[in-house]
Amino acid sequence: MRVLGLDIGEKTIGVAVSDPMGWTAQGIKTIRRTGIKNDIKEIIDIVKEYNVEKIVAGLPKNMNGTLGPMSEKIMNFCEKLKNKSGLEIIYQDERLTTVAAERMLIGADVSRKKRKEVIDTVAATYILQGYLDRIGK
Repeated sequence: MRVLGLDIGEKTIGVAVSDPMGWTAQGIKTIRRTGIKNDIKEIIDIVKEYNVEKIVAGLPKNMNGTLGPMSEKIMNFCEKLKNKSGLEIIYQDERLTTVAAERMLIGADVSRKKRKEVIDTVAATYILQGYLDRIGK
């Protein structure tokens, strides 16, 4: 069963997909946001291309575990995506995933310009892998 991972931001959406067995996550692209209809259509196209059965969306919680304004925006977006796709959407705590992605890219000596292009995709991979590891136990 393939699972799609999303790191939803205000300007971009990082996208990752699991292998067919649901063991590992791989980043596939960063979507430049152009409007909710276009954003959802692009995600649904990816869902169809990869035969995705479930979506995992990163939910940015405050360090104390509460939800903030960005969490509300993401949940609203995901509700619309769920209505259009018909797929279950699971929220995965994404605290510090972007920080971890940034550190990994710096450690790999990726240039600042290139990091900016791929950071959301890498963060989506961390979000999805965290979910896959959690359910695999």
